[in-house]
Amino acid sequence: MYNKELYSKKSDGNLPQLVIAENENLQSRFVVQKILELREQGIPLEEMAVLFRSSFLSFDLEIELTKANIPFVKFGGFKFIETSHVKDMIAYLRVLENPRDVVAWNRILLLIDGVGPRTAEKVIEDILKKRVATTGNGTEAVTTKFWMDYNAYPENVQKVFSMLGAVAKPTVAPAEKTYHILQYYEPILRARYDDHSKRKKDLEMFQNITERYNDVGTLLTDLALEPPNESVSDIESPGKEEEFLTLSTIHSAKGLEWNAVFVLYALEGRFPTSRAASSDDEMEEERRLMYVACTRAKEHLFITYPINIYDRESGIILSKPSRFIAGIEGKLLEPWVIE
Repeated sequence: MYNKELYSKKSDGNLPQLVIAENENLQSRFVVQKILELREQGIPLEEMAVLFRSSFLSFDLEIELTKANIPFVKFGGFKFIETSHVKDMIAYLRVLENPRDVVAWNRILLLIDGVGPRTAEKVIEDILKKRVATTGNGTEAVTTKFWMDYNAYPENVQKVFSMLGAVAKPTVAPAEKTYHILQYYEPILRARYDDHSKRKKDLEMFQNITERYNDVGTLLTDLALEPPNESVSDIESPGKEEEFLTLSTIHSAKGLEWNAVFVLYALEGRFPTSRAASSDDEMEEERRLMYVACTRAKEHLFITYPINIYDRESGIILSKPSRFIAGIEGKLLEPWVIE
């Protein structure tokens, strides 16, 4: 047996920072701003990572990273705009914004049970030929009967027109439109996907994202942005021609390290998850995951959480910090509040 004496070569460093944001989008914008600051200080993107308990928790951040032209790769789940069920939701919103969008119509019509390519083609042909009127100045406009006159269509197609017609007015907020679309889409989701419960969490996050938008056009513009494939604009890369920020679930980050690490949603109900509260073993696994996440950082650690988040599954508002960070002394964790 040999005696071991463990010691650290690092004499000092920065305190981990606990960042409390007023809402989910402020959390995302803080992370984006801090990434840009660290990048300007000479830390390459490949030495930074954003970690999260579940894949859907990065969706809001992905939009903000794309808007800021920060390239990223994601491990442990699909990017937000790459998931088929989110593409379905976007298709419904696209036809509300532009009823002549043939690609979007084709996607949502083929989701309907009993509707094949020929039926979809006939409906789309009718939309393009009969449902658009020409205004006095020669431009095309949707007729007032567009969403109401659908009696000639199959019953299942009538249902989607009825649902879209109920939310078609521009005065209906994007979040309300999305809510009604989700109510209609949920049976389709259950029928098409074995992992529908997991995908439903993705769509709940999609619903949360829509709540910060005032019009569908702006929402669709942000969702249509492609993640950049080059380094951050106006910041010279010191090494490789291409750098990428890492987004990863904590499970996929085991064994890896970065100079700077952001741990998102350190919030009761998100991390640990709500379902972990019913099992001591699951709660211990959540605790181990928090340990893994925090020990991935070499120099800079940021633990963040938003407050007053409504969880649609449980029907409660999540506002308490994760039990894994609650009560940690100020000399060990530097608190920040973002409003």
